[in-house]
Parts: sequence; structure tokens; C-alpha cells
Amino acid sequence: MEQFINCITKTIGNTPLLRLDKIKAHYCLEGNIFAKLEHLNPSFSKKDRVALEMIEAAEKRGHLKAGQTVLEMTSGNTGTAVALVCSAKGYRFVCVMSRGNSVERIKMIEAFGGEVVLVDQSPNSVKGKVSGEDLRLVEIEAERIKAETGAFFLNQFENYDNPAAQEKAANEMWRQSGGDIDFFADFIGTGGTFEGYSKALKRHKPSLRCYAVEPFGCAFYKDELFEGANHGIQGGGYAKDMPVVDRTHIDGCVTVTHEEAVELTQLLAKLEGVFAGFSSGANLAAAIKLMQDAESGKNAAIVINDCGLKYMSANLY
Repeated sequence: MEQFINCITKTIGNTPLLRLDKIKAHYCLEGNIFAKLEHLNPSFSKKDRVALEMIEAAEKRGHLKAGQTVLEMTSGNTGTAVALVCSAKGYRFVCVMSRGNSVERIKMIEAFGGEVVLVDQSPNSVKGKVSGEDLRLVEIEAERIKAETGAFFLNQFENYDNPAAQEKAANEMWRQSGGDIDFFADFIGTGGTFEGYSKALKRHKPSLRCYAVEPFGCAFYKDELFEGANHGIQGGGYAKDMPVVDRTHIDGCVTVTHEEAVELTQLLAKLEGVFAGFSSGANLAAAIKLMQDAESGKNAAIVINDCGLKYMSANLY
């Protein structure tokens, strides 16, 4: 029997599914909440799956060649994940990200040997809160670097290997739950997780409902965009259409405030021992709202996206 592995990438995936019994009891809910613990991947986020899928798919297609530089734009989690995979595979990695993201992510990318290019936030943005305009500035810089260096640009926002990776995670979730899931709720970042899980779960159970979770005031898919609205839920809520999202998979939309996301993230740690980031709290807040209303008595599924250690400088805890 094999007793060891020879590459860190082999630890990616097959994460546990946790039933949140203490959260259920705290809110006196009738249904169950199943949480996929993706923060237990080696760079502490669901994006490890995405990074590995995008890079290995590009290798197989001959788009990424030995010795070529890998380039990506990110809010942080994909950057740390790509840095880890590039370290394991021997690629140089350049990451472009907004100064609005937490410093922990920058340090992690650099620890894995990645090079970080920071882009100043838009004059209208709030420090530490990445907006759609901030993301546009990051994209411009990434395209410039690509043109000047010939680096291979992963571009997770338009890369369909992103949701393909999450389909595999959703199939794991389905097996682990025994198919006992009625609805799925997910905070929209690139949209890869929502799309991948929705596609796979609906394939298993066509009646299963999928809800897009967005920040209050910045809800593009719910068509509730308030002028001047900002939020502190890092990793998404960019108030723009995401190319990889198929709108026909959206059965409803739920908005969550920054305060609700923080409260539920902290409660996850205190009651369940799950040390997560903002967007995981947003997922849980949305699931609870639905179980208290339209999905009363039903079983929910969410993803724990990343680890709280990435937000110690952001006053999340």
C-alpha cells in the first residue's frame, strides 16, 4: 500500500462534508445544512481545485508549455492556489491583484515563490473593499503584462475550466450527502463555484434549486444596484455579469449585508470550529434566510470557501 505522495497537488480535493448541527440548533431550523470544507485544501481555499484544473487543462491542450510564465488576475485565493501549483510544477508565476485585498494573501503568494503586481484602487473605492471598477483596473494591467511578456494568462473569470473543477467538487458533495440536498446557495465571485455546483447538482436532481448570493446594494443578478454602495465581503460582489455563469441555473437571488456575513463567519468558528472567511459567512447567512422562509424544512448545501487566517488584518475576528 502506498504510504506517501510525491507532489502536494495530490492533496487537493476530497474535502469533508460537515453537517452544521449546532448552527441548526442555534437557529431552531427544521432542515439540515451541509458545508463542503474547501478551506482544508493545501492553500486553504476552494481555488486549489480551480488552479490545478486550469493549469493541467492548458498543459494537455498544449497552450501552456514548459518554461512559460503563468499570469493571473485575482482577489487573492486563486493567486495563492496558482502559486502553490506553479511551485509544485516549476512554473514562474506573476499575480496581478488590487491593493484592496488583505495582505495575508499577498504574503502567501510570495511565500510560494509567486511575484505580486499590486494595482491601486479606483478613486471611488473604499480602502480594503474591492469593487468592480478595481477589478477592471486589475484586468487592464494583466492584459498589459500578457502583451509585453507573452505569459500564459489563465483568466479565471472567462476560463470554463474554472467551473469544470467545481463540478467535480459538487459530485463529491452529492455522494457525501447521499443526495439529501434540496437547495444550494453560493456567493458570486468569478461565478465558477456557483456554475460548477449548479450544473452538477441539477444533473443529479433537476428539481434542486440554486441561489446566487450577493452583497446588499451590489446585487447585479438581483438587479439591486445602489449608487455608491460598497461592501467588505472580499472575493466577490463585483456588481457585474460573470461570463461563466449560466443565468438559467439561477433559481433565485439572496442579498447579505457585510454585518450578516461577519456575524455568521464568527458563529461558524464559535459553534462549529470552522475557521472561515467572509464569503463563507455570506453563504451560511443566505442559507439560513432561505430556511427561515422559502426553503423551510429543506436541506441546504453551501461551500466553506477559504480560511479565516487570510483575514486577520481585515478585522473579521
